[in-house]
Amino acid sequence: MARAALTRDEVLAAAADLVERDGPDALTMRGLAARLGTAVTSIYWHVGNRESLLDALVERTVADLGEIRSSGRTPAERIVSVARALRRRLLDRPHLIALVHGRGLTERMFLPAQQALVREAHAAGLRGAGAADLVRAVQFQVVGHVLVERNRERAPAQHPGEQELWSAASAGDDPVLARALAGPPDPERLFVTSVEALTRSLLASADGPGGRPADDGRTEFPKAPRAPVPDRERTRRRPGGR
Repeated sequence: MARAALTRDEVLAAAADLVERDGPDALTMRGLAARLGTAVTSIYWHVGNRESLLDALVERTVADLGEIRSSGRTPAERIVSVARALRRRLLDRPHLIALVHGRGLTERMFLPAQQALVREAHAAGLRGAGAADLVRAVQFQVVGHVLVERNRERAPAQHPGEQELWSAASAGDDPVLARALAGPPDPERLFVTSVEALTRSLLASADGPGGRPADDGRTEFPKAPRAPVPDRERTRRRPGGR
């Protein structure tokens, strides 16, 4: 039975699967053609040369990330939901995300998540520089957490490991803490805990929907306490004098 006509979407989907499985260096036109059961010339006809194929993959990846929709009852819950969605998308496509980064389209890739965070910042009463701080702080927290997770996954086995390093004594005579640190971390729980704490702190400067702007462009520092004014009569007296 003859194979159905190949489409551009099928070529890009197969290329994306190949990149995610083996990395960008494994993507060759000949290997892709073999995977699809077609001639190399057919691949060229649909997507052009390898550089054009990589460009198309980058555009497809950015489009697939798409708009991130928030969920939850409160601004804080919705901000955390955006952060969780962004983290999952970054973890699910490591090689394609690296490809996007290498093509200089990282900021464009993050734009949908940033726009979702802006909407929630405004809903919480944050505007201006305060809203910008929230957007970037949450984005940096997501990216930093993902990098730590990947580094831990790729790291060689540790000797000694955490289970050998932590005891009640090394944990300040806190056996429950020692057992917790000796066990494997829960990346999802740690991520949510950190983003929730960050979000609460950043939203604390707003009164909620319709509240005051969090930052009007001016930075106020606490005033130093005024020195006590000396008693003039007392300073005129000599020690022990009248």
